[in-house]
Amino acid sequence: MTINPIVIFFASIFTSNMIFSNFLGMCSFIAVSKEVETATGLGIAVTFVLSVTTVLNWLLYHYIMVPLKLENFRFIIFILTIAAFVQLLEMILERYLPNLYYSLGIFLPLITVNCAILGVSLFMVIREYNFLQTVAFGIGSGLGWALAIISMAGIRSRINENQLPEGLRGPAITLIITGIMAMAFIGFSGIVQIS
Repeated sequence: MTINPIVIFFASIFTSNMIFSNFLGMCSFIAVSKEVETATGLGIAVTFVLSVTTVLNWLLYHYIMVPLKLENFRFIIFILTIAAFVQLLEMILERYLPNLYYSLGIFLPLITVNCAILGVSLFMVIREYNFLQTVAFGIGSGLGWALAIISMAGIRSRINENQLPEGLRGPAITLIITGIMAMAFIGFSGIVQIS
């Protein structure tokens, strides 16, 4: 039974969210989710990179690696594709959109090491998605990651950490809130789930 790409799209946003379901991309999620504006910028950048590199990796896998029997090198090739695309994006932004480039700052190169991006490329191979399913999965996973980080930034901006016990400040309260948000997203699991 093939899964409709629309189902994969919505499932990757809600029920199979990379943060709340697979806990991938947690480093930048915890570090950058302090301010809504920064989290929104990184969420958009991750969504764009995730959408494009997932499609590029699908094409490389099916049209180069499989015919040449190089499937065992998929980790290396996927990482190189992601790093090269982020570098290209960084050069284009610096040249044509310098304001956006400087506002993203260090967060743009950090996208390269976001394990959610590599995870999506590996999941699309493991789950044997076709091209349309891969496009839906890449875009949906990016939007799900962006939804998670923007929501967390909104919550963290409302919390006065000075009123919290010292042991709960910073990453500790972020992980507790992430757990609560993950449980809230379980409410969507009756709708549809991909695995």
